[in-house]
Amino acid sequence: MKQGYDYIEMKIPAKPEFIGIIRLTLSGIGSRMGFTYDEIEDLKIATSEACTNAVQHAYKEDEKGEVKISFGLYPDRLEVMVSDSGESCNFDEVRQGLGPYQEGQRVEFLREGGLGLYLIETLMDKVNIHQNDGVTVFMTKFLEGEQVEMDAKTLST
Repeated sequence: MKQGYDYIEMKIPAKPEFIGIIRLTLSGIGSRMGFTYDEIEDLKIATSEACTNAVQHAYKEDEKGEVKISFGLYPDRLEVMVSDSGESCNFDEVRQGLGPYQEGQRVEFLREGGLGLYLIETLMDKVNIHQNDGVTVFMTKFLEGEQVEMDAKTLST
């Protein structure tokens, strides 16, 4: 079965100095897809917040961990998945199994006062959080024209 999108996956050590690599990668992906400068900045900030949360909270101080960042490049949107379990997981399976987070959920974002999550939700079009063996943040950013079209279709039905 052929997938209808391009897929990029990266793993970085759970250390703050590697988050810049993800930001650079996002600049290239966003530019290639046709996102505006401001949209690319939003993508970089939201993804950095999710990565920073994983780096700060996912692993004990003496534990060597990884943060996995996956990108699904669709014609109308970019989906970014940040996972701190360190274990490989299937992008499509995780996307299918996601539900919206509940306000009372005990996710590190919320314990820290919620600013990171608030930023992510403000900058991205869609955000889902899945907590299993780690925390997975799944974020979607639509290409501007595509989102307007989708909203129009939703309103007319």
